[in-house]
Amino acid sequence: YDEALAHPEVAGIVVGTRPDCVDEQKLDYFAELTHQRGKYVAIEYGIESVNDRTLQAINRGHDFATARRAVEMTAERGLHVGAHFILGLPGESDQELIAQTEIINSLPLTTIKFHQLQVFAGTAMAEEYDRNPEQFRFWEVEEYIDLFIEILRRLRADIVVERFASEAPPRYHYGRNWGLVRNETLWTMLEKRLTERNAWQGELYREGL
Repeated sequence: YDEALAHPEVAGIVVGTRPDCVDEQKLDYFAELTHQRGKYVAIEYGIESVNDRTLQAINRGHDFATARRAVEMTAERGLHVGAHFILGLPGESDQELIAQTEIINSLPLTTIKFHQLQVFAGTAMAEEYDRNPEQFRFWEVEEYIDLFIEILRRLRADIVVERFASEAPPRYHYGRNWGLVRNETLWTMLEKRLTERNAWQGELYREGL
């Protein structure tokens, strides 16, 4: 990190990591980069779900309390903090995905990234899909956008949404996928649907509720 930030054309760094891979010493180091050296530093955590049952089922190796602790420790040091969440992990209903927004709102996040579940060939999850396909939720693009809008309407307006969907090359996919839909197309579809519904981020958010 020191070497990267010493380069005159590097304005800052975004560190992607796991909630169980940080401690106070590491976070103090990143805080020193920001507050003493004036560098932009953001820490992004792969949280994936607020549901401990889900985290255990996908073998994440940590619970949600660990993720909350990491996010809070990072924010307490004045660092930008982001989180990644996967929508559609096995066993999670649309209602649960919408309801978890209340828990996400309680985290001191600066940014957030969502994407739909994508199952890749040759992985343990592909094997699970073969065993229990009924546990998996694959939306059509329009269905997913409508679901995400319900999440967005409940999401705190000050959290910057950096991603709401992603698409890997179809050759990696196992099971259903959206084909060759580019991210720019997805953003355009989302904006159009928001306009049609006269909906916006934070529309249904109420602090303390």
